[in-house]
Amino acid sequence: MSDKPSVLFVCVHNAGRSQMAAAWLTHLAGDRVEVRSAGSAPADQVNPAAVEAMREVGIDISAETPKILTVDAVKESDVCVTMGCGDTCPVFPGKRYLDWALDDPAGRGVAAVRPIRDEIRKRVEDLIAEIAPEPTA
Repeated sequence: MSDKPSVLFVCVHNAGRSQMAAAWLTHLAGDRVEVRSAGSAPADQVNPAAVEAMREVGIDISAETPKILTVDAVKESDVCVTMGCGDTCPVFPGKRYLDWALDDPAGRGVAAVRPIRDEIRKRVEDLIAEIAPEPTA
């Protein structure tokens, strides 16, 4: 067991919002947090508009692949964040569950995905401040 907090981002297709959230958390918190993402009905690929929107801020998610949500992924996570997509996680005592109501980037161009990307960043920054703040000297 790791002593660092772990976060699971869940969205039905695991192709847009959850992938961007996982990438932001990895980028902003580094190795202070374990990061996972998954969905109940994973898509074949990550949404190309999400890939492009993240590329614009210097984060490459082009090699990511949507993953199936498993009970073990939830068990191994301290915080489970659903992305406003109606997907649910199995509930276990001692876990923290959040639902972030976010627009769905599916079928939208990169211009429509940018505000979603930016809102996810703000929420991830707030989450980091709560669960894994920067160590102080």
